[in-house]
Amino acid sequence: MYGSGSGSLRGMSQDPLCLICNMNIESTLHYLRDCCTYAAKPIRVGAMALSFGHSRHFVTSYISLKFPFFFTIRHFSSDLDWNTDLSPPPDFELGPSQSSKHSLPSLQLSNDAELVSKILLQHHNPFHTMESSLQLNGIRVTPHLVHQTLIRLKNVSKIALGFFSWAKDQANYHHAAAAYHLMIDILGKVRQFDVIWQLIIEMDQRNLKPTSTTFAILIRRLVSAGLTRQAVRAFEDMECFAEKQADHDDFCYLLDTLCKYGYVKVATEIFNKQKFRFEPDVKMYTVLICGWCKINRPQMAEKFFREMVDRGIEPNVVAYNVLLNGICRRSSLHPEGRFERTIRAAENLLDEMRERGIEPDVTSYSIVLHVYSRAHKPDLCLDKLKMMKDKGICPTVATYTSVVKCLCSCGRFIEAEELLSEMVCNGVSLSAATYNCFFKEYRGRRDANNALKLYQKMKEDSSCLPSMHTYNILVGMFANLNRMEIVKKIWDDMKASGAGPDLDSYTLLIHGLCEKQKWREACQYFVEMIEMGFLPQNGHI
Repeated sequence: MYGSGSGSLRGMSQDPLCLICNMNIESTLHYLRDCCTYAAKPIRVGAMALSFGHSRHFVTSYISLKFPFFFTIRHFSSDLDWNTDLSPPPDFELGPSQSSKHSLPSLQLSNDAELVSKILLQHHNPFHTMESSLQLNGIRVTPHLVHQTLIRLKNVSKIALGFFSWAKDQANYHHAAAAYHLMIDILGKVRQFDVIWQLIIEMDQRNLKPTSTTFAILIRRLVSAGLTRQAVRAFEDMECFAEKQADHDDFCYLLDTLCKYGYVKVATEIFNKQKFRFEPDVKMYTVLICGWCKINRPQMAEKFFREMVDRGIEPNVVAYNVLLNGICRRSSLHPEGRFERTIRAAENLLDEMRERGIEPDVTSYSIVLHVYSRAHKPDLCLDKLKMMKDKGICPTVATYTSVVKCLCSCGRFIEAEELLSEMVCNGVSLSAATYNCFFKEYRGRRDANNALKLYQKMKEDSSCLPSMHTYNILVGMFANLNRMEIVKKIWDDMKASGAGPDLDSYTLLIHGLCEKQKWREACQYFVEMIEMGFLPQNGHI
């Protein structure tokens, strides 16, 4: 099962770290290559042909759910861009239905789920089946337990799938749709779409009909992986599985997802083909306007905005804010003349809003304030913030974060810290993004002491937990400073919080260890990374 020959894994110790620690560097690299080759080798268990209505689906699966630890592992690169959001959140809420209709269960307090996930993370063995590492005596499997455990295992897809398959076979328990949705989302993050289709078919076979939410999760993960054609096909196949016609909200979700990940031309093409089936409205146009703005094509955004008005569709404050964001967010602000042109264009659009009887809101002013922040004009930022408060407009956490970022980048840390206190006094919850503004500047200045002080303060503030991005900034920073004892502490905190580690965390840590020629530790984390389901490209070995 594990392969054959002297280079296979079959004859290796069950504890690969014991073997590695006694190897020289050349032997270690050979071993790691074997691990990678084995882990990345798919296991075909046959093709499945199932008929649904008038459509016939051929699904080729590379995994048996009875052996959940053997399936293709995601490749990744260490070329990390901290300014790039790989899973982009929406800049604006285009309507309540999109977020509420396709929501997943959220993290909740569960001692049993904490215990189960801890057992699985600490004692799992990738070369054994789930039962050999899972000791759940005295714990009753319930939907709540399964959901909360899967949420805690969201970054370790192999273990999550193993637990999902194990729970499915337990007496007096049946997976709810939410469990399948969580598992589909987890697998989608590591691009295991063959397995996802098998789960969707399994739902149908168990009379647990896939819904528009099932396909919304799949579509989002397909688009995020760049598989736009498959995403459109999944949208079309939804009618066969869910046995319902796609509605206006479903179509908006498809367009919105394509646009958020930068596939605006694809979204526009689908919109033009389907606009006679799905009547365009302000929400649909706003999605497309936002998409064109996102890829820095404000002229196309304005074209669709004017087309919307010409069709007699009245724009609302959200549509105007999206267009305003497109004008301001990506425009070049240097030299000074470009900054002034951007501000003039923004003010003209705000005047047009008022002429239509639409009063600019906190988002409108925050967008303009962000231009001042990007241009590194702290005094203008503070003046704009004061003007908002004088108008009775309460700044949001995003507004404050823009000002804090500007102040930090200009070295005005005392004023930035005063704003943190003001946020707390005004009842504005601090966010990890606000703290990250400080951490990024401390990283650039190699200021370990202040970074540690702020990190300790953040940990003491139970209302704002460090994000995955926060941990990665700090891991990279202290690894570069050769403060490995601090890196170890932050790494343990990250694991204890359940936030990670993720792909980038391992890359930063392993590269930092290699730069310091700490080969033994680097190999240990390399093997751990593989066991957790993350596989580097050949250039990393």
